[in-house]
Amino acid sequence: MSTRTDAAPGARPAAGAPVLQVAGLTCAIGGAVIVDDVSFDVAPGEFVAVIGPNGAGKTSLFNLLSGLLPVTGGTVTLDGTDITGASPSARARRGLGRTFQASSVFAGLTVRENVRLAAQAKLGGSMRPWQRVRPDDAAHDVATRSLERVGLARRAEGLAGALSHGDKRKLELAILLATDPAVVLLDEPMAGVSIEDVAGLTEVIADVHREEGKTVLMVEHHMDVLLGLADRVAVMHHGRLLALDTPSRVTSDPAVQQAYLGEEL
Repeated sequence: MSTRTDAAPGARPAAGAPVLQVAGLTCAIGGAVIVDDVSFDVAPGEFVAVIGPNGAGKTSLFNLLSGLLPVTGGTVTLDGTDITGASPSARARRGLGRTFQASSVFAGLTVRENVRLAAQAKLGGSMRPWQRVRPDDAAHDVATRSLERVGLARRAEGLAGALSHGDKRKLELAILLATDPAVVLLDEPMAGVSIEDVAGLTEVIADVHREEGKTVLMVEHHMDVLLGLADRVAVMHHGRLLALDTPSRVTSDPAVQQAYLGEEL
């Protein structure tokens, strides 16, 4: 089994202190161990794909990292600060951003207002979407830049509910960018997205990683998407970390093939 953590040739180097450190992370609920003694570090600007069969503990791992599940053992450290006992909102303020499998936008607000509210929360301004926007409003400017980054600037004044599912996923990314997170957790962003929209959404995620320099952890079942984006791949199996290595080493690992990847790789 491969558990090496060095970067592939040409991959983003793991220089400096890790931005995210997970040590012995465990979650047991009602006697069942959901996540079992998981440890890994993520370097600033690194892209780590998280894969595994259904029920392997991928989303549970993200729920522990973002504070939605109680930790029963181990620690989570973000940019040098122990956030193991912090609330989800406190983790977000410290720079941990998260999307979910189900799309979550305000359908009755414009695309721009969805992003502006996130920017206002980050900047400490009003959370009233009906408040008149001043020409020099900082949150408005942040929203505009975030929408340009994900390719939704032309849809800014339309209702979020009128967007395609793929564009709603892009809007969620814009909302995250408006909060300027250090680490972005993407939980199956391609879920429900039409095959025609996958390539465009993949490019947006790649841009967020490369151009914005964000550290990204991403759960996804589209293996061709993940292997084209990731510096390293973490394989979860029965709640444990089975492997963490470069894409080429993980896909050629017999233990990984037996547990998950099968003959397709």
